[in-house]
Amino acid sequence: MPASVNVREIVLDTLLLITRDGEYSHVALKSVLDKYQYLEKRERAFITRVVEGTLERMIEIDYIISQFSKVSVDKMKPVIRTILRTGVYQMKYMDSIPDRAVCNESVKLAGKRGFKNLGGFVNGVLRNIGRSLDEIEYPEEERKNLSVRYSLPEWLVSQWLQEYDGDTVRSMGEAFFMDRPTCIRCNTSVISREKLADCLRKEGVIVSEDEDMPCALYISGYDYLTKLMSFQKGYFYVQDLSSMEAAQWAAPGKGDVVLDVCAAPGGKALHLAELMEGAGLVVARDLTEYKVGLIQENIARSGLCNIKAQQWDAKVFDEKYKGTADVVIADLPCSGLGVLGKKTDLKYKMTPDIQEQLVRLQREILSAVCGYVKGGGRLLYSTCTIHKRENEENAEWFLKTHQDFELLREQQRLPGIHRGDGFYMALFQRKDSGGNG
Repeated sequence: MPASVNVREIVLDTLLLITRDGEYSHVALKSVLDKYQYLEKRERAFITRVVEGTLERMIEIDYIISQFSKVSVDKMKPVIRTILRTGVYQMKYMDSIPDRAVCNESVKLAGKRGFKNLGGFVNGVLRNIGRSLDEIEYPEEERKNLSVRYSLPEWLVSQWLQEYDGDTVRSMGEAFFMDRPTCIRCNTSVISREKLADCLRKEGVIVSEDEDMPCALYISGYDYLTKLMSFQKGYFYVQDLSSMEAAQWAAPGKGDVVLDVCAAPGGKALHLAELMEGAGLVVARDLTEYKVGLIQENIARSGLCNIKAQQWDAKVFDEKYKGTADVVIADLPCSGLGVLGKKTDLKYKMTPDIQEQLVRLQREILSAVCGYVKGGGRLLYSTCTIHKRENEENAEWFLKTHQDFELLREQQRLPGIHRGDGFYMALFQRKDSGGNG
């Protein structure tokens, strides 16, 4: 057994890795939990809760700290800033931990990290906050109020208020904070949903069924997903309802040729292969060897034979597939604002300039991959974001610049309004006999 570790130090190091060093939160947290698998479940749950909670509430936490500290948050040393942030999160959102304990542990942590001289500052700020938490006043102006209460950057709130009303933005903000069970898709080519549910319950997992999606289950109460025998045997994949619906919109025929141009980790492609009942062919592509490896791992677990993975740059037109596909899936790189409940730090990394770069990239890829669609075939464009420039406006642009396509249907799904993640889908059909559009 490794030497005793302090879970608060693990939390501190993980948050520094994300906020100071720029690591993606889901990557950093997975790496840490894998490293400390030997810890008790409740200790790993504490690490997860404080890391994710501090990140998702960071703008609100910084607003609160700024009410009680003469030193601005952005001028603090990263270690002290992070200790204060985690302290405020525990005091405000974790009733099981007494404020006195939070303060004492935070001061000890500062000392351990070489900042014993700042222990009094940490203690004073946290104790003052603890005494006044119920009296914090939030900004009155709607944009600033929504930004602080839901820890959303002001520029993003402004963007959403131009596209949706205040109540909708509030509903989305609340939805990002909600704890949700893991949504999985049953691999119906090897097991029925009912039998999978029984298997999972025998493994100690809490299971419920989705009433409207026949292949979907919700699971919770498990420790490590990858240790479940039902996962190892390829009985299910982690996949959101919105993503499952995309495959149903594409509606491939039994012998169709399907090209998924940005497929990693392969959930939609595998779903399509299942819907085709083992016939036809799904070609699942992505840009890097690493991403193709993820697809191949999932294919191997699935046992499906009508799907293959390939490495390819979606921006580059592949003459070999010109006019050959019955269905093309273009689930393209996007700002990811529909999945902030799962990838919290995206809201701190995204900017309007990056969004515009993504709009241009999406158009470049769409212009290339539409050439794979045969006459009468379909192109499904999708993103996991809430941004009209990347979604509805890109669909309008595509129709104007590729008049051999028509729009069959489109939908913007919003967190808190619709079930599942924020997600956009537009289904196009080719009118002519094919060729590069």
